[in-house]
Amino acid sequence: MDLKIIYLDLPFWRAEVARLALFIADVKFDDLRINSAEFSYLQENGKLMDGTLIPFNQLPVLVINGQSIAQTGGIARICGKLSGMYPEDIIEAGKVDQIIDTVTDINELLNPSMRENDPIKKRVMREELTNKDLPNYFGYLEDILNANNSNWFVGGKMSVADIAVWGLLGWIASGVLDDIPPGVINPFKRLKKLYNEVSQNPHVREWKIKTYAHEKTSNDEYAFDVPDSI
Repeated sequence: MDLKIIYLDLPFWRAEVARLALFIADVKFDDLRINSAEFSYLQENGKLMDGTLIPFNQLPVLVINGQSIAQTGGIARICGKLSGMYPEDIIEAGKVDQIIDTVTDINELLNPSMRENDPIKKRVMREELTNKDLPNYFGYLEDILNANNSNWFVGGKMSVADIAVWGLLGWIASGVLDDIPPGVINPFKRLKKLYNEVSQNPHVREWKIKTYAHEKTSNDEYAFDVPDSI
């Protein structure tokens, strides 16, 4: 099987959930990281310069045997199945899906403040996120972890759901999102424990050493180094 994951040269959770799942399971794939010129080209043309189709003109994209598939959730499910990190049981599969969709929801909550150019308005938006929205969502995730009581969101081992949350928490805890304090995660002990469990996985540590030495950008959506522990 010929696999290729297309994204920017950044450790953002939307791509890492697929990259890491395949890497942990030693499933071979082409980790294609495009530059800003290539990204602008695909946004305008819906394909890469080599003709690879980019559905919806957005990333990440997974290419399987020449067929392009978009959307983070769908890609995570495929890579999870290929790596053994996505359940066969339909109820457990749905529980994994709900976590990945929730991480997407949290990401979408943050996006308006990223597009806001007025620093005062942006600060107000980020304060609302810090004091209300993020704690609410972290509380929901904490409740699910408490109910499962295995240190993981679903079943008794790490799944793509855990990787997705790990990537999101690392972004927030890195401190690059202005006016959102890294300590916003501190009250949620189970979430912190899950983050640290994933970070200590030998394959995850190897992946970070292998891929996280990249040049930082000025865009707070992407300019971050995921910390080892929080």
